[in-house]
Amino acid sequence: MPVGLRLMQKVSATRTFARIAPYFVPAMDRAVHRLTRGRVLPSARMLPGVVLTARGAKSGLPRSTPLACMPEESGASWILIGSNFGRPGHPAWTANLLAHPDAEVSWRGETIPVRARLLTGEEREAVWRAVLGFWPPYATYQERVEREIRLFRLVRR
Repeated sequence: MPVGLRLMQKVSATRTFARIAPYFVPAMDRAVHRLTRGRVLPSARMLPGVVLTARGAKSGLPRSTPLACMPEESGASWILIGSNFGRPGHPAWTANLLAHPDAEVSWRGETIPVRARLLTGEEREAVWRAVLGFWPPYATYQERVEREIRLFRLVRR
């Protein structure tokens, strides 16, 4: 594993990162993604990422959120992890997907319609193990919170 990646994993597991990152990472991602017309997502230099656009659970208005993701081998689906940087409370985008599972992602400059499904039971456990192999700091995030971190599979529609 490259030294920079190992360092980023250690930094991202800290409480300081969890307090600061939610304010600057998404804002930076949104701005650069908009300026490059969807071709560049800065945080995707460390982890693959998408910009999820889903209708708001209450408002019904489109909400765009840059997120790290775990692409699945088929290339037709992605796993989204509702870690909220290890902070209490589920991130708002997870409620949006529960209310309105049809959404779209911007992936490598392409806008793709998707359908989201919350993973549960054995399927969730198998995917959680894969997620921890993909990005070990998620284990630290889960230890910090009492809630079960939501996992969603997004499939092309």
